[in-house]
Amino acid sequence: MRKTPIDFNVVNDKIKESGLDSVGTGTIREIKKLIDEIESATGKKYIRMEMGVPGLPPAPVGVNAQIKALEEGVAAIYPNIQGLEVLKEEASRFIKLFMDVDIDPSGCVPTVGSMQGGFAAFLTLSRIDKNKDTTLFIDPGFPVHKMQHKVLDIKYESFDVYNYRGDKLREKLESYFKTGKIHSVLYSNPNNPSWICFTDDELRTIGELANQYGVVILEDLAYFGMDFRKGYDKPGEPPFQPTVAKYTDNYILFISSSKIFSYAGERIGIMALSDTLFNAHYPDLKRYYVNDKLGYSLIFGTLYPLSSGTSHSAQYALAAMLKAANDGTFNFVEYVKEYGRKAHEMKRIFTENGFKIVYDTDVNEPIADGFYFTFSYPGMDAEQLLNELIYYGVSAISLLITGSERKEGIRACTSLVQSDQFGDLEQRLQQFHQDHQTE
Repeated sequence: MRKTPIDFNVVNDKIKESGLDSVGTGTIREIKKLIDEIESATGKKYIRMEMGVPGLPPAPVGVNAQIKALEEGVAAIYPNIQGLEVLKEEASRFIKLFMDVDIDPSGCVPTVGSMQGGFAAFLTLSRIDKNKDTTLFIDPGFPVHKMQHKVLDIKYESFDVYNYRGDKLREKLESYFKTGKIHSVLYSNPNNPSWICFTDDELRTIGELANQYGVVILEDLAYFGMDFRKGYDKPGEPPFQPTVAKYTDNYILFISSSKIFSYAGERIGIMALSDTLFNAHYPDLKRYYVNDKLGYSLIFGTLYPLSSGTSHSAQYALAAMLKAANDGTFNFVEYVKEYGRKAHEMKRIFTENGFKIVYDTDVNEPIADGFYFTFSYPGMDAEQLLNELIYYGVSAISLLITGSERKEGIRACTSLVQSDQFGDLEQRLQQFHQDHQTE
């Protein structure tokens, strides 16, 4: 029996009961369930980094607006499938003020979180051209997007962008686009899980190739403005959140309320289509829809049968939060900077105890401190490392389930780790380092 911070025998028993062949290959939800059970059995609190959930209270302006809407009876009324008009207007205004991009309110459509927006977009875009049947993922990325493709029986391809930053990105992307099979490309910026951020030159490359090959770019902005190196918090003033929308009209933006407003529980986000794309006609859509106009088919042909609209009261909440940000009365970037402060300290603790940061640079610039970071330990692959860390009261997920080719990498989320846990984290990693000495 080994002496570890969490009782060795209890951990072994709970792993056996879980049915997992290996903790290191477990999904996010499987690992969460296992850690919940170990904490319950031992009374010991883990340093929990497996779940990418908000760790801050929801924005009060949203809560108050939603309560008011419920008190006024909106729960009894079906929402407009196209979205609440005031929400569409504030979303359009938000995109202009914080991205310097013009999108008509008609193209700003509320969805049941960005997850539903992605699902609807994947399904619809797979039907715009009978010769284009494949989505391309610029990885690493959110594993559930690939699960959605499996559910929909849609083809996808992917590559890890780590070795294709800067000038190398064009040739890599074009190798896929030249096949004529790619209808759309998805990436997140800042990236989940690596926290890399594309440069303007890289976004220009993506946009130019989208124009050349008629590919739609899906830009997941779940962590909007959270590259804290820059300061994207002044409405209407540069710098603006970087976006491919500066370089192409073939784009859909996904803006989530989950992280920037800590409003994950109400499942509300915005899917914003460029004016050009919203009004584009694709004759092949008539194979599945009554109309060949993309915006119309996406809303009335895909979103409508998926959920018949998005939570009515939550739309009022998001409208109020966007308006407060637009008016400059709520600095949402400052509100979430706590994640960056925690990441900075946590990375220090990890690196001082023998760990390495895996995705460590944006081309030539050190990676930002933010919601996620990635780490490894010499001599161990990701599966081995996770299998060991669980005995030391530290939980996370492997990069292997995110499409990363870095087989040694682990994703850490900073959100649920409290500052008063830093001492425990340091002690546990010190013991881990002592127990796993490297030459």
